[in-house]
Amino acid sequence: MAIYKQITPEQLVVLQQGVVAGVDEVGRGPLVGDVVTAAVILDPTKPIAGLNDSKKLSDKKRDALYDIIIVNALAYSVGRASPAEIDQLNILHATMLAMQRAVAGLALRPQRVLVDGNRTPDFDGIAADAVVKGDGLVAAISAASIIAKVTRDREMEALDKLHPEFGFAQHKGYPTKAHFEAIAAHGVLAEHRRSFKPVRQALGLA
Repeated sequence: MAIYKQITPEQLVVLQQGVVAGVDEVGRGPLVGDVVTAAVILDPTKPIAGLNDSKKLSDKKRDALYDIIIVNALAYSVGRASPAEIDQLNILHATMLAMQRAVAGLALRPQRVLVDGNRTPDFDGIAADAVVKGDGLVAAISAASIIAKVTRDREMEALDKLHPEFGFAQHKGYPTKAHFEAIAAHGVLAEHRRSFKPVRQALGLA
């Protein structure tokens, strides 16, 4: 696993040349569901206006950009790791696995991968760099953050329809007061991450 090295703005410009995949994750903090990652290779002839860190965009803007990205990107792919894998590997290593799966799923092999954050997994010999706050600095990472965020949010909304008493459409599985109260009232679901302390406590394992 490669660790972040300080990258200057000038170096970042160079790193974005050629066929570059941006990678980002969503869902490291929630108590329930998969950690979801995305890899996106943008088409330099089809620039997309408005790309940014998905957390800084409204739901409406994210959904609109999601549709634009999947139509105009050269390639995109979603990877994930399940709650069982998170429990087995821990959330960091499960996230790295999900990133590897996203890049492996691309229809076009990139020359370089740029990952949001401070570390990267090995991508089958593809050069990779970690970019701190990359989802606001690198368009391809911004696009990946949007794809991952919209994908996971929609999965939480689907889970909410199965278990409306948990309120997943509102808190998206994050450890909020409402989520804690739902666990206390209704117990732990199969989709919960049993290695996370609040879930372990609810199960009487902590």
